[in-house]
Amino acid sequence: MKLACASGAFDQAIGRGDLTQLEFFDLCAHELACDGVVLDVRHFPRTDDDYLAQLKKMAADFGLCIAALSHDGFFSASEDAMRTALSWALALGAPLLGGRLALETASSWSEQLARLNTATNLAKTANVTLALRNTPATFAATTHDCKRVFKEADSAWLRYGLDLDAFDAASDPQALQSKDVLLWSSIRNATSHERIITTFPAFRGFVALDDPSGAATREEMRSATHQWRIALASQELNRT
Repeated sequence: MKLACASGAFDQAIGRGDLTQLEFFDLCAHELACDGVVLDVRHFPRTDDDYLAQLKKMAADFGLCIAALSHDGFFSASEDAMRTALSWALALGAPLLGGRLALETASSWSEQLARLNTATNLAKTANVTLALRNTPATFAATTHDCKRVFKEADSAWLRYGLDLDAFDAASDPQALQSKDVLLWSSIRNATSHERIITTFPAFRGFVALDDPSGAATREEMRSATHQWRIALASQELNRT
């Protein structure tokens, strides 16, 4: 497993102007020593080609991988908005674009499926894999829901970006592991890393460290990355 810091964890600090997107890169590379970053579309001060190229170059200079672009409204967006978001991911060199499905009260399943089909067709053209994030009260709330979405969308460009804490007690995340490309870990849950390592011991992708409230501090994120490194080191020792 590789560790990525999600900019969404610092949403409040970025919103207040206490942390810029460029400073976030520096924080992840030097204070947190992460392997990568997950960039939230809410935090781009600009999205012109020059700025996106600057971010891609900065990531390369810092030894960071842009693991994914996070866009919670992607699967509910218009075709033009989807196309634009995918172009950002492509410009950044992000192999994944993660998002959540619509709330069940906000859309019908047939409407959501139509948008999913549009999204996967555009993703195929852009060569960017979509990482569906399970979320309560959406059409992808449980592992059963996720299987249904995957089956009916029927696209190799749709995979899972799982948040184990968001599943109900009856769900079985291991049933989805063969199609999982990103994992989310809340720094507010002290046992999140233990559950992820136990559930997906062979996962080789990125774990995105996040704070659902968006109120993370540097110290909290530093502590979370430290705990993860200890847990991963212990896993490796137990393997030998």
